[in-house]
Order: sequence, then C-alpha cells, then structure tokens
Amino acid sequence: MNVVFLSPHFPPNFWPFCVRLREAGHNVLGLADAEYDSLRPELKYALTEYYKVSDLHNYDELVRALGYFTHKYGKLDRLDSMSEYWLETEAMLREDFNIFGLRPADMDRVKRKSVMKQYFQQAGLRVARGKVCRTAVEAQDFVEEVGYPVVAKPDIGVGAAKTYKINSDAELMDYIATKPPVDYIMEEFIPGMIVTYDGLTDIKGNVVFDSSLEYSKGVMDVVNEDTDIYYYMVREIPEDLREAGRKVVKTFNVRERFFHFEFFRLEDGSLVALEVNMRPPGGLSIDMFNYANDIDIFREWVNVLTHGSVSQQAKHPYFCTYVGRKDHIHYKRSHEQVMAEFGPLVAHHERISGIFAGAIGNYGYILRHPDLSTLLQAAQAIQERA
Repeated sequence: MNVVFLSPHFPPNFWPFCVRLREAGHNVLGLADAEYDSLRPELKYALTEYYKVSDLHNYDELVRALGYFTHKYGKLDRLDSMSEYWLETEAMLREDFNIFGLRPADMDRVKRKSVMKQYFQQAGLRVARGKVCRTAVEAQDFVEEVGYPVVAKPDIGVGAAKTYKINSDAELMDYIATKPPVDYIMEEFIPGMIVTYDGLTDIKGNVVFDSSLEYSKGVMDVVNEDTDIYYYMVREIPEDLREAGRKVVKTFNVRERFFHFEFFRLEDGSLVALEVNMRPPGGLSIDMFNYANDIDIFREWVNVLTHGSVSQQAKHPYFCTYVGRKDHIHYKRSHEQVMAEFGPLVAHHERISGIFAGAIGNYGYILRHPDLSTLLQAAQAIQERA
C-alpha cells in the first residue's frame, strides 16, 4: 500500500503513525514544507521517500508531489495528516488522484457547524438552537429569540479560538464591531459540561475502538480567560453517550477514520450534540488512548488499513488524565516537586508546542490510575496556585 502522509512531523507526537506503517511493510511517502534534516530520526527511518514543498498551502506544488509519487510508486492508496487544518486540502487531493476517503463534497457536513446541526437532527439528537448571523440585525433578532448568554464562533473553525460568550447588549455590539470577517454561527448557551465520544472506525463504518473524555472546564473558557485545564478518559463509557456517538458515526458515514465528537451533558443527565471532528482528539489525547488501555493505537490504525480490523480490544484498565500548566501562572509546586510527589502516577510529561498552548497549556502531564479520585486529587494539586 502507498500511503501519503501530509505534514508527518506535526503535530510532533504523530510520528508513530509513519513508523507503524513502515513496520507493516507499506510505502510511507512524506509530504511537507519542513527541511528533511529537521525531522526526528525515527521519522526519517520510517519514510520511504520525503518530498519537500516550499509551502503546504501551495496546491500546485502538492499536485506535482503526488504526481511524482504516482509515477514512481504507482496508485496512491491513502492520504492523511490526522489534522483538522488540512482536511479540505486532503479532500481535494483525494478527488484529483482518486484516493479513498473524504472528498470535497463531504466538507460542508464535517466542517460547517451549521450543517452539522442538520445531520445531528437527522440522527434524532438534540442540538442547541443556532443560526449563521451575517448582519447586526440577524444577530439581534437571534438574541431576542433565545436570550442571553449566547455563544458566537466561526462556522468553520478548529478549537475555541476566536469564540465569544456574549452576556449583554454592550458585549453584542462589541462582538459585531470586532469579529473577524468570516461566517459566524450564534448559538444559545448550553449550561452543561462537555463530554466526548472518540474512536476509530473500519472501512465499513464499524466502531473498532472507542473512548470518552470529560473536562474540568470548557475549552472556550480556558482560551478566553487564559487559564489552565485538565481532562480525563473514563473507564466506562455511559451507554447513552455510546448510543448517541454511534448514531453520529452512521449519519456522518465515518469510514476508516478517527473521530472526535463533542456533546453537552446537562444537569438533568441528557445530551445535546455539539460538533464533529474527523480526527483524533487534540493535544496528547492520542497518547492517552495508549496509556489508558495498554495498547498501541498507532499500530491499530495501521491494522485497520492493512487487515480491516484491530488486533486488541480496549479494556480501559485505567483512568487517564491530562493536566496542563501555563507559564504565566505561578503554581505552588515546581515541576521537580510534582515529579517527587506524583511520579508513580505520571506516565508521560513534556513541553507543549506553542500553537496548542492556549488551549492545553505550555507543559503537560499524563497521569493514570485505576481510581479516578486519586487522579483528580493529583490533577488539582498540580494546578494548585502558589
């Protein structure tokens, strides 16, 4: 199998995808704008060939690269980056080179939050009332309909960047005057906690691995308030969440892909569908899959591509928590004190790439333990202010 991996060096924790592909005997064709010598040794070893372009945003260069790969290696079987950012570029390349996977015709339903709502409703799921408001009058009419607070976010966007929580007429006027010149969707504010249904499907759309995250606070609040966050993978996925998530998988026709679906869990226990992402959850979450389950999810993805199934079933023996810290916050415990006090719980820790720091912090710890209260006490202590 000839697999093109777009931006194989970034995010920096995704390099094992290429290594596992090579170990399975596939041709791994790297395509990016980074210098070859800047790639980590394991990634260099994994790549059958690397094609450097001057700019990954230059589509003509990408077409020439895939033309070269096709001429040298034959039909290209798969192309991916596992990143939301390149979703549309990948779809165009798949269309032009007849590669399996999401195509341009799929983009509206997996990128536009306004269109996602329609598919959620087709799946029989509840959604927050929302509307793309392009004028001040439309925004004011929507607020009149649902009341304050409301949330405004890009109809196409990744994460919580440039997202507004609007509580008053004055804040509404400020939003109208300052928002970026792209389509924004306004939604009623839902007073619930975000929970996720995450996983991997095979080529027929069957879920072969699933997981779920719960958060200490909303990512939007973390970014807007420049504070810190922790979140954890549960050991038992609530049955109503799994049922809702699998309805979304079917309605959105998710095949041979990772997915990351977000829901609100309301105080009465019910679920409201929020959005879909056709990628693994962000940050170090994909590594948390491994630590929570004692598996190698990178290898299991390759098994799905190669054999159509996974070799290990996730047993969820551990709760697994990500704890982020930001450089500007003065914490009670130094890194050395954290490791001395909680070292037995720490499965991994590292400095976080700056592009992700606003959401998950400048430094991250992955902790695991069979008991949730043990982990949450540690997470809160690690984030305790001085």
